[in-house]
Amino acid sequence: MVLLRRVIGDALRARRQGQHRTLREVSTAANVSLGYLSEIERGQKEPSSELLAAICDALGARLSELLREVSDTVALAEQMPNVLVPVKDEPATTAPATEAAAAKRAVRQVTSDGNVSVSVRQDSPLKATLRSTRVRSTERDRDVVCAA
Repeated sequence: MVLLRRVIGDALRARRQGQHRTLREVSTAANVSLGYLSEIERGQKEPSSELLAAICDALGARLSELLREVSDTVALAEQMPNVLVPVKDEPATTAPATEAAAAKRAVRQVTSDGNVSVSVRQDSPLKATLRSTRVRSTERDRDVVCAA
C-alpha cells in the first residue's frame, strides 16, 4: 500500500532540494512552521489543500504539477505486482536479541538480474521499504529507495 502523504512529502522535498533551499526558507515563504513542514516532507503529516497550495507557491511550482507527479508515482507503484506484499519472517535458529535483528530477518530478495537487485523490508503492517541496488560500475551510481 502506498501512503499518499509519503509520496507528497517526497515530491515536496525533491523540489525543495532541487532548488538548493532550506526548510527554513520554504517554511517562511509558505507561512508554515519549520517543524510542520519537516513532518509533511517526511510523510508524517498530511497537508490540507490550502497548505499544499501555499507550499507549492513558496517553491514556485503549480499545485497541478505536484499532484501530477504524485499521481504518476502512485500509478507506477500500482503497476508493481507482489512487491509491497507482507513479508513473513523466516524461522531463526535463535531468538533475535534486538528489534534491528528482527527487522533484518524481514528483508527478502524480490529479484536480481546480475545488474540490479530489489529487496523489500516490511517495517510495519502499513509500511514497507523497497530498495533497488545497481551493481556499481562507477562511483556515481546510487541506491534508489522508495518507502510506502
